[in-house]
Amino acid sequence: MRNWLLPEYIEDVLPRDAYRIEKIRRLIMDMLFAHGYQFVMPPLLEYVESLLAGSGSGMNLRMFKVVDQLSGRMMGLRADMTPQAARIDAHLLNTSGVTRLCYASSVVHTVPDEITRTREPFQVGAELYGHSGIESDLEIQCLLLECLSVSGIHSIHLDLGHIRVFRSLIRDSGIKPEFEMELYAALWAKDINSLKELVRTGLNKRLTRSVQNALLLLPELYGDGTVLLSARQHLPDFPEIGEALDQLEHVARILQPYVDRITFDLADLRGYHYHTGMVFAVYTPGCPAPIALGGRYDEIGKSFGRARPATGFSLDLKQLSQLTDMNGYPSGILAPWKPEDEKLTAMVRQLRAEGYIVVTELPGEENQEVTGCDRKLVFRNGNWEIDPVTG
Repeated sequence: MRNWLLPEYIEDVLPRDAYRIEKIRRLIMDMLFAHGYQFVMPPLLEYVESLLAGSGSGMNLRMFKVVDQLSGRMMGLRADMTPQAARIDAHLLNTSGVTRLCYASSVVHTVPDEITRTREPFQVGAELYGHSGIESDLEIQCLLLECLSVSGIHSIHLDLGHIRVFRSLIRDSGIKPEFEMELYAALWAKDINSLKELVRTGLNKRLTRSVQNALLLLPELYGDGTVLLSARQHLPDFPEIGEALDQLEHVARILQPYVDRITFDLADLRGYHYHTGMVFAVYTPGCPAPIALGGRYDEIGKSFGRARPATGFSLDLKQLSQLTDMNGYPSGILAPWKPEDEKLTAMVRQLRAEGYIVVTELPGEENQEVTGCDRKLVFRNGNWEIDPVTG
């Protein structure tokens, strides 16, 4: 057995990639901190019931599970940090006003989201609790765009959807939950043939003709701003649908100057099990999958006994780092081993305080190549100076 081999889709992050990831993490976390988002560090392990709160059965399949040797209860390795942030807001902070939280750490998945993705994403996210208006949705979306900008992502395609369009169509139909999930799956996959068959049989499942036509239309309501116009013309005149379309139009008008392209997808039911309002995905050239996801999820706190309006976003820092132009690893300065030399010690401390990498050459390393150093400290005319390393 090759003991050094890792499981599939689990990998070490080597210095250059780790440096790039950490640099972007610091930029993003500084940005979140400057906007008043407080950093939290939830545990990697929790009881399964807490980690699954409000997230639906899909998360259950993505989660590694172990038996707690102390209590005998089933524990899970978190696959998403959003439920943990909601638990912290509900039970540990327990404030009545707006709470802003952020996090940055690894999560673990049983299988990768896509064939080229890792099973150990590094999830960075921000969550806003306690405000139900469109203003908090906009704050989260603008914050995400700023975080992507400081990360080196400058070409952005924003895709907007709204869960309440679909939910309002079926809310009063009296259909069974199983049939609702079949409709959701067909819409999410944009499986037109399956959707037509489901809608056809919906005659016996209390779907009105107008709702049937609307459901068949949803997969076609994808594209630019004309989508909203078509939706207003052809979807039922339900107040909730009108409000959802108004919100999408309002957000698009405000965010248009800051992105390259905005599209709408009224059949985007990503996160349907817990999202309750506007949802969004961000794309950039060079990556077919979204680089960030988010939306409103007002009901997730109900599982913790304290329902609070909530909206947020998350992204995988490992994926993001592969798309930026922050390449390379900074070179260092080589200093000789002279702990008794006060001038040298003071200069090394000053250089490090200014952000330079200074590597001390240990005894026995002389005349050997030291990884990552392209300069060295030399003593000349009574002072230590920096010279380039010559081959």
